[in-house]
Amino acid sequence: MVVKSEMEKLGLHPEQVTLGEVLLKEAQLSAIQQADLEKALQQAGFELINDRNSRIIEKIKNVIINHVHHSSDELRLKFSALIASELHHDYSYLSKLFSDVEGTTIEQYIINQKIEKVKELLVYDELSLTQIADQMGYSSVAHLSSQFKKVTGLRPSHFKSIGSKMRKPLDGIA
Repeated sequence: MVVKSEMEKLGLHPEQVTLGEVLLKEAQLSAIQQADLEKALQQAGFELINDRNSRIIEKIKNVIINHVHHSSDELRLKFSALIASELHHDYSYLSKLFSDVEGTTIEQYIINQKIEKVKELLVYDELSLTQIADQMGYSSVAHLSSQFKKVTGLRPSHFKSIGSKMRKPLDGIA
């Protein structure tokens, strides 16, 4: 809503606004419009991404975030197949591009997102660790606990006892 509002203030006509992407009625923006839009978005806490590789990286992140945090589907599917299908590119190309630009692998990014979701579920305290492991697609509680400790430095039970102080915003996860 913020992005749409900022664009409309600048006299632009957004037709569709989704996570990380805007479809404008305007075919092309002038250099002044582009600069004004970039400034307005930065003031609102957003970033304008124009180059093709950055757009692809954002799309990869959005697919992962949507599936890990907002999908009710089980997480047992292969992310490589999902990402390749959603972006219509070969996964090896996407994986290399992501690693080159982000300095981390897609796999590590997925693990970090999953661990952040596990933190959320632990803080809510509605599911057992076994249920969380199953929901998040881990083969066992031991695998989840091991990965959780590797990423956070804490056991899930210890994290649960200290609560939400350790959670990160989604856009702050590398």
